[in-house]
Amino acid sequence: MENIEKKDIHKKIIHIQNEWAKNIVNIGKAFINKEDYIGITNKFLEELYYFDNGKVLFKPTKASNLQFRKSKNEFISYFIGHNKISEEDKGFALEPWKKIDFENFDYLLLNTVVISMGNYFFTNYENKITKVEYSFGYILNSIGDIKIIFHHSSIPYKI
Repeated sequence: MENIEKKDIHKKIIHIQNEWAKNIVNIGKAFINKEDYIGITNKFLEELYYFDNGKVLFKPTKASNLQFRKSKNEFISYFIGHNKISEEDKGFALEPWKKIDFENFDYLLLNTVVISMGNYFFTNYENKITKVEYSFGYILNSIGDIKIIFHHSSIPYKI
């Protein structure tokens, strides 16, 4: 990868995080409005995740029986409960969420892979906010676009 400016990487991370948050919110809205939330979820996964070139590693926030995922069908099961892979999959994106805000701690660029971590905050329509810790891994392609290759999400540890 040729000279990638730090500010450009930061912009790409912010952009894909905003797209991720917008899509999760829109999936829930589509479900409530009886629109094609399955199609929206498929498009979301195709556009933001790296499934077209291989598997993606995923540790969902609310999963303990099947806590690690790598196929698109497993993601769909978790996010919308469709084609249930695990009985615990209730459809995380169907909450519905009103807004999702990322708070980045930092990121690391390793050739064509970018790793970011921090917190994100999910606000539902009762204005209850859920704080979740995340780590995302992205890959940069030859034209500088990034897609998610690794996604770890968990509720903060409490004593």
